[in-house]
Amino acid sequence: MERDFPRLTVTKKAEKAIRGGHVWVYGDEVTDDKGGWTDGDVVDVYAPNGKWLGAGFGNHVSKLRVRLLSRNGNDRFDEAFFRRRVRYAVQCRREVMGTDFSACRLVFGEADGLPGLTVDRYNDVLVTEVLCAGTDRRKALLYDALLSELAGEVTAVYERSDSPLRAKEGLAPCEGWMAGEGSGSTVITQNGARFLVDYVGGQKTGFFLDQSRNRAAVQRLAAGKRVLDCFTHTGGFAIHAALGGAAKVTAVDVSAAALDTARENARLNGVAVDFVEADVFDLLDGLLEARRREFDLIVLDPPAFTRSGATVKNAYHGYKEINRKAMQLLPRGGYLATCSCSHFMTDELFRAMLREAAGDAHVSLRQLYVGRQGPDHPILWGVPETDYLKFYIFQVV
Repeated sequence: MERDFPRLTVTKKAEKAIRGGHVWVYGDEVTDDKGGWTDGDVVDVYAPNGKWLGAGFGNHVSKLRVRLLSRNGNDRFDEAFFRRRVRYAVQCRREVMGTDFSACRLVFGEADGLPGLTVDRYNDVLVTEVLCAGTDRRKALLYDALLSELAGEVTAVYERSDSPLRAKEGLAPCEGWMAGEGSGSTVITQNGARFLVDYVGGQKTGFFLDQSRNRAAVQRLAAGKRVLDCFTHTGGFAIHAALGGAAKVTAVDVSAAALDTARENARLNGVAVDFVEADVFDLLDGLLEARRREFDLIVLDPPAFTRSGATVKNAYHGYKEINRKAMQLLPRGGYLATCSCSHFMTDELFRAMLREAAGDAHVSLRQLYVGRQGPDHPILWGVPETDYLKFYIFQVV
């Protein structure tokens, strides 16, 4: 097939990454660019030997010079192409999410072949974020495709593209109703638990959907236990533990606003949770100093301690500190549920950190459960950035 898109040639390193499944080409990996294209256009990518590697959205401003869309030489990147991508993404969630389909991530960017696009569904509203210039130019089409696929189920689209990453793509912030209109909040159901979602003013798109399977694992373990949920945010793990029959649940977060929502979530579910506004590091220190071992199950669900490779070392020490303290606070036979949501903190690093923390705490860890992000956040092999959430449950022995 004759190619008529602008042509970029890349290094052997980039060729190897693409052939291995990656979908990004960095600016310093482009060795030849004849120009003639604007940001957001589709461009062709060629290997040093002249072989075609794929096509994707080009951007002169971004560090990511090209975000590949396809390695199929027959794709035309017309309206039908993008509607097909949306249909595949929605169909996948219908099949894997079951009763939680009304509250899930419908599009997970590169993992769904839609670069830089995040779409979360909260009942009859879609909340989106766009971090790619090429996708931004086509978002009206994508939103129409989503509404068509979900006709009779979804009536509105609210965009929350307010991340600083937009500027790195040469894009201005964008926030507001793109189709229809809603109240700004709704109550979703996850694993049978009910949660209030403020998708206009809340963090990210309003709720962290990716821990769904891991919250269910904690719920199954919580019966009769005294539970401490650290970095609770709006109470996800705490509510699940309480519904699982925990004897007592204490939930800690530094954000007063998040705790207000968490209290409402406890009320919605008819459960009792003690909410504490505090810095988790300080709280754990205080419990250790007082020699108070009053919890049988501790959940550590911190925000990403690192968002770049340059700060991984500091993040490693932060993760190690809270995990060591939690291990020291648990009685023999107690349970630790711990995770990291930063893809820069790889699974190998995270496991090494846990081994060191256990050694410093003079305990052994018996692994009971390993989790990742839910299936609505699929991991695209070859693109490590899509594999970000590590979750473990251990018994401390």
